[in-house]
Amino acid sequence: MLLIDENGEKQGVMPLAAALDAAREASMDLVEVSAGQEIPVVKILDYGKLRFEERKKKAAAKKKQKSSELKEIKIRPNIDKHDYEVKARAIARFFEEGDKVKVTLRFRGREMAHQHLGMELLEKMKKDFEETAKVELEPKLEGKQMTMVLAPR
Repeated sequence: MLLIDENGEKQGVMPLAAALDAAREASMDLVEVSAGQEIPVVKILDYGKLRFEERKKKAAAKKKQKSSELKEIKIRPNIDKHDYEVKARAIARFFEEGDKVKVTLRFRGREMAHQHLGMELLEKMKKDFEETAKVELEPKLEGKQMTMVLAPR
């Protein structure tokens, strides 16, 4: 085995027993760095400290990575102009935060007979956000509601 000490210096090729003795003398652990070679490489280090630093790196990488949430906006087919504008502003804010938006248009009672109005409303919304968002899921009818998913560009 090729032994590397705690300072990163090569100590040369030696049997496993000698490498373990060297690790015990340094009051540290013997960790196999690469096993795939002809001569396995082992390193003397503090294994607890190594695991702690790996967890810290993993947590930092996870923190840097922004996960986009799926936000939902619920509307009705006979929504008033001002209410539509309020919902549109909320959707724009979600896009600024990097979140996806699921627009749910709910039909009640006889509104199911006028599904084309709901489709027109979702098409209008798609057109209004074509510069800031892309359609991830086209408008489709699921039971008594029509849904569409928009994602920020």
